[in-house]
Amino acid sequence: MKKVIKVLVVDDHPVVRKGITACLAHNQHIGIVGESGDGRDAVRKIRELQPDLVLMDINMPQMNGLAVTELLRREMPQVKVLILSMHSNTEYVLRIIQAGAKGYVLKDASTEELVRAIETVDRGEAYFSSDVARVALNQFVRGGGQSDELSALTNREREVLTQIAEGLSNKEIASALGVGVRTVETHRERIMRKLDIHNVAGLTKFAISKGLVSVNGLHLL
Repeated sequence: MKKVIKVLVVDDHPVVRKGITACLAHNQHIGIVGESGDGRDAVRKIRELQPDLVLMDINMPQMNGLAVTELLRREMPQVKVLILSMHSNTEYVLRIIQAGAKGYVLKDASTEELVRAIETVDRGEAYFSSDVARVALNQFVRGGGQSDELSALTNREREVLTQIAEGLSNKEIASALGVGVRTVETHRERIMRKLDIHNVAGLTKFAISKGLVSVNGLHLL
């Protein structure tokens, strides 16, 4: 018999979560073990419930889906991430790949495609909706990865930048990453120096322009 794939659904819209759960309820090989509406709660539930796969939105409060994905890549690589989002622009696609997600499906996908994506990613293979794959392929064919400014940052610096843009304090970032406040301060100084941006408002606007965070819910100075 096929094993049951344990899935955690992470999206900040309750109606979306319920809709996804309802769509997948009829598949006997997929079991929804829980739901979450923000990034920090998602990390807690992933540690508690140990799902095989996380169906993850990008734009969420507390900690966005990319930051959660990067944390899982480092700390719980056995948990696979399948991004489910409405965005198909280049910056999002490349960031998702770099963050460690194994797949990316658009929210307008059919239930059949979503099930196929979950099963494919659970097997350890990559799955990207055709529109998403086309965007990524076109960008790489043009010779593009990230912009020069963004590629100058390390993965940890990008993670810190994202959390700065989301309004977290140095202490909150340190707690989320499990490092000291001084380490976060050092990352912040390096980010500002590399980007030649010297205030939080500028960093936030840069992060939004590169697709690291959504403008929804952010307060720009």
